[in-house]
Amino acid sequence: MTQNFYRIPQTDLPLSAKLTLPTMYDLKSEDPEEPGLPDEYHDLQPQLLSRTFRCIYYSPTEIFTGSDLNLYYDVRHTQWYKRPDWFLVVGVERLYEGTDLRSSYVVWQEGVNPFVVVELLSPGTENEDLGRYADVETVSDIEIIDDTLTPQINGLTVKQTPLPKWEVYEQSLRVPYYIVFSRYTNQVRFFKLTGGHYQEQTLDPENPRLWITELEVGVGLWLGEFEGITRQWLRWYDAEGNWIPTDTELAQQQAQQAQAQLKQVALNLLQSGMSVEQVMQLTGLSEEYVRE
Repeated sequence: MTQNFYRIPQTDLPLSAKLTLPTMYDLKSEDPEEPGLPDEYHDLQPQLLSRTFRCIYYSPTEIFTGSDLNLYYDVRHTQWYKRPDWFLVVGVERLYEGTDLRSSYVVWQEGVNPFVVVELLSPGTENEDLGRYADVETVSDIEIIDDTLTPQINGLTVKQTPLPKWEVYEQSLRVPYYIVFSRYTNQVRFFKLTGGHYQEQTLDPENPRLWITELEVGVGLWLGEFEGITRQWLRWYDAEGNWIPTDTELAQQQAQQAQAQLKQVALNLLQSGMSVEQVMQLTGLSEEYVRE
C-alpha cells in the first residue's frame, strides 16, 4: 500500500538559535541570587590579559591574576565578596603560601589589595559596574550604635547589605586602576583613583590606551586574533608601545627568528663555495629550503 505524503509549505522561517536559545543571563545557577556561569568571552578575555601582562618591577612569582574568583574584602563581614571578571595583584606570592593554588582571594589574609580590576559589561550589570547607584542610601537618622557598625533607623536594627562593586573597589579596596569594557560597543573606560575617588581618564577615541606609570606597563584596545577569534581585545603593551606577546606568540617569534638566522647561515655557506649537500649536512635544512 502506497502512502501519500503532503508537504505543507513553511512561510515563516524559524528564528536563529542566537535569538531563541537562553544565555547565561537567562538561566539561574544553584544559587538563586546569582546568574549562570560566564559565557566564552568572559573566559577568553581574562586569559589574554593574564598571558600578556609583564612588569619590570615584579617577577612572575610575585604576580597574581584572578578571573571570576571570589574576592573577600571585609574582615567584619567575612561572607561578603565580589567576583571581578579579572584582577591583578602585584607584590604577592603567585601561589598561596608559596605552595598552593588559590580557591579565593582574602585580602585580610594576603595583606595586599588588587592594583587593577577589570569588569566586562554584561546585560544588567552596567549600573553596578559603573557606580550609578548604591544599595544603601545615606539618611540623617542612621545611628552607629557599636563598633560592629550595625546601623539603626528610628531605633530598629537594619540588616546591612554589601555595597556595589564600584563602592567596594573605590572605598573599601581602594584599587588604583579600574577598567570597564563593553564587548558589545567596544567602548573602554579607564578610571584612576585620585583623592580617594575614581576619576575617568581622557582617551584617544582612535587609539584608547592607559599607561600605568607605577608598573611601567599600559593597557589598550587591540584588534587581532586570539584563540581563533578576531575582534577588539583588552591587551597590555610595553614602554615602546608594542603589544606584549603571549607565551605562545613569543615561542613562535623565537622559532621564526631562529629559522631566519639558520637560513642566513646557509646562504653565507653557499656564497662561500659550499655545495648544497654540504650546507644541508651542516645546518640540517632540507634541500628545498636551502635552494630557496
